[in-house]
Amino acid sequence: MTILDMEHLLLVLLLVKMQSVLALLRILRSMLSGCLLMLSSLQVSYTSWFLDAFNYAIATKMDVLNLSIGGPDYLDLPFVEKVWEITANNIIMVSAIGNDGPLYGTLNNPADQSDVIGVGGIDYSDHIASFSSRGMSTWEIPHGYGRVKPDVVAYGREIMGSKISTGCKSLSGTSVASPVVAGIVCLLVSVIPDNNRKEILNPGSMKQALVEGASKLSGPNMYEQGAGRVDLLESYHILKSYKPRASIFPSVLDYMDCPYSWPFCRQPLYAGAMPVIFNVTILNGMGVIGYVESPPVWHPSSEEGNLLSIHFTYSDVIWPWTGYLALHMQIKEEGVHFSGEIEGNVTVNVYSPPAHGEKNPRKSTCVLYLKLKVVPTPQRSMRILWDQFHSIKYPPGYIPRDSLDVRNDILDWHGDHLHTNFHIMFNMLRDAGYYVESLGSPFTCFDANKYGTLLLVDLEDEYFAEEMTKLKNDVINNGLGLAVFADWYNVDSMMKMKFFDDNTRSWWTPVTGGSNVPALNDLLAPFGIAFGDKILNGDFVINGEQSRYASGTDIVKFPEGGYLHSFPFLDSSESGATQNVLLSGMSKADSPILGLLEVGGGRIAVYGDSNCLDSSHMVTNCYWLLKKILDFTARNIRDPVLFSDSSRQDKTLHVDDNQLPSRRTDVNFSTYSAVVSKELICGSDSRFEVWGTKGYDLHVRGRNRRLPGYADIDVGRVLNTTMEIPVKKSGLIKKIDDNSSGNKYLGYLYGDDLDFPELVASHWLIPAIVSLSGLLLLWSFWKIRQKRRRRRKGASSRSSPNP
Repeated sequence: MTILDMEHLLLVLLLVKMQSVLALLRILRSMLSGCLLMLSSLQVSYTSWFLDAFNYAIATKMDVLNLSIGGPDYLDLPFVEKVWEITANNIIMVSAIGNDGPLYGTLNNPADQSDVIGVGGIDYSDHIASFSSRGMSTWEIPHGYGRVKPDVVAYGREIMGSKISTGCKSLSGTSVASPVVAGIVCLLVSVIPDNNRKEILNPGSMKQALVEGASKLSGPNMYEQGAGRVDLLESYHILKSYKPRASIFPSVLDYMDCPYSWPFCRQPLYAGAMPVIFNVTILNGMGVIGYVESPPVWHPSSEEGNLLSIHFTYSDVIWPWTGYLALHMQIKEEGVHFSGEIEGNVTVNVYSPPAHGEKNPRKSTCVLYLKLKVVPTPQRSMRILWDQFHSIKYPPGYIPRDSLDVRNDILDWHGDHLHTNFHIMFNMLRDAGYYVESLGSPFTCFDANKYGTLLLVDLEDEYFAEEMTKLKNDVINNGLGLAVFADWYNVDSMMKMKFFDDNTRSWWTPVTGGSNVPALNDLLAPFGIAFGDKILNGDFVINGEQSRYASGTDIVKFPEGGYLHSFPFLDSSESGATQNVLLSGMSKADSPILGLLEVGGGRIAVYGDSNCLDSSHMVTNCYWLLKKILDFTARNIRDPVLFSDSSRQDKTLHVDDNQLPSRRTDVNFSTYSAVVSKELICGSDSRFEVWGTKGYDLHVRGRNRRLPGYADIDVGRVLNTTMEIPVKKSGLIKKIDDNSSGNKYLGYLYGDDLDFPELVASHWLIPAIVSLSGLLLLWSFWKIRQKRRRRRKGASSRSSPNP
């Protein structure tokens, strides 16, 4: 774990045991003298130190624990599972959400855990502090959608506190906001009478009191403020009359409530789109363990609500104190021309075992209110599909940063999602009139005829052979536009970036570069396009726009007749830098970085740097370039500067394949990949008609994508129905689940018990499909029986095979 707020971290681990209100007040006055410092001389700490402290907290039956620490490694399983043990022992944990703002997708663990109260920071004007980390949680990416965090915010800028020696000091950071909330929790505990404190007080009920009592701030969205500013008085009134129950957080999704409901309020629903996923947290104040009694139900408030189809994935077991409920929302094809609002609520029944002295289980009904905006399906050219499936992030692998100029952040850990570090780009595209959908499944799982452009940005994973075949056909024959923003890839540079991790006592080395150029080259090979292994840096001007090329790659193959733009850059790769020093003293050389090409009925644009779209370490943005690229790929609008005669290729740019960047053979890529040694299958983030299949028109046996040195495993399976979805049996799900060491509360990510026929809330189309399927099935059995009868007549001594 790494330390947050290094300079001002005075309260690292506060273990508070409640004795009396007077004792509490003494503790609050002398927090600093009672803190347990767990820092080395370099201000770092180790997982083992925290495990020892947590065991002490459990052994001494502490009530409240504050952690003003955190790190991005939510797969530090010994730490994460010990936090679960802490809260399962009825200890309320409060933790700082992190000081990596204003960037999104920067939540730190353990504050990003659903059983922990994660605290963000605000100033005295009720503005979100610029340093306060933003959501969404990234545990679920890329195969789901993150949860809302922080839970609440509290004052964390310029807070007066004691110096370690004497006197006072002004402090800022979520590390300061977190103990403020821990103190509030202690005060709230004191309002519960001693005789029934243990029956009512628990991490679930305390979080309910805090989020339900919080004051929502005007301006920040849900991933900035959570439920809002903590309100001691309101939470007091909730706890004073509290009866054990379950609830949902957030309890409302309102498309009319902007900007709080960002990003949902920025793009309405429409028929034919990828499912919009909203992931809420189930808070269970009834007991440390709970269960969903029956599938959630959608209750529309009007007839128009029947146009909404919601498929649910959720925790089978709610433990400790919390679970998840994910809504996969789609508008049915009948609503292709509908414009208006849809309202209603989702209910889910939760129960927990009887408490001590009770005979019957505790039961509660949770309600989530929905108010959604729906528009007619946009025209194809204005629909963009964002590839989330082929993105790999830290953890579990060491995915290096995209801009090598950034020295203080070695990891690419912000999610690479439309609503995390690409959220500004998402807003820009919406302002430009584009509709952007996210694909978390292979390319075989979308219908290319519905989209103007497939947008591939900063991708690190491999591709199934079926994906490459389909994409080639989609571009050439179906007129799909393709826009690719790559990044650096250089094996020599990757080997220089390895480091020794004291916590795991092992060497870490990047599993790929800024993007997986060898995989992209395989994908683009049918079009005669390939990227190289240079790491280019420098400023350039195109169309009057000043731009920065930050650790981007070059284009080394491009067909005749396309348009290719080159600019002088420095090559800072290990191999390139050495060569430049010896030959020319680091002189600049022209390198192709932008290519545009028409292929069959489709159009392709490739660019070698994604940093200009990524708000994490951006120097200058290239949104203007993205708009012009989309104008070309989706609508064949050609900018005169980008399509000037001087940039037209009179001959093919070519290098031999053995000169292209090669894959590393010393890394077991299957450990991190959703493709290598995995089964091609459409997940719950694709259209319902292809869930659990290989995709559109791909119900045949196939083979996995493999890398040199690894076995080619046949996982093909005939999947010709969406009524039985064998998600649990997929290689991907099993591999991740094995690595999770029993992580059950992320079940919808890992595919636990996805029984979609029971979870379908809308029944407009299902009866007809079931009836037709039944007739076809009866007809098939009848034909089989006829054949058997003929066989028995012709060869009565031979047994018929089982059906």
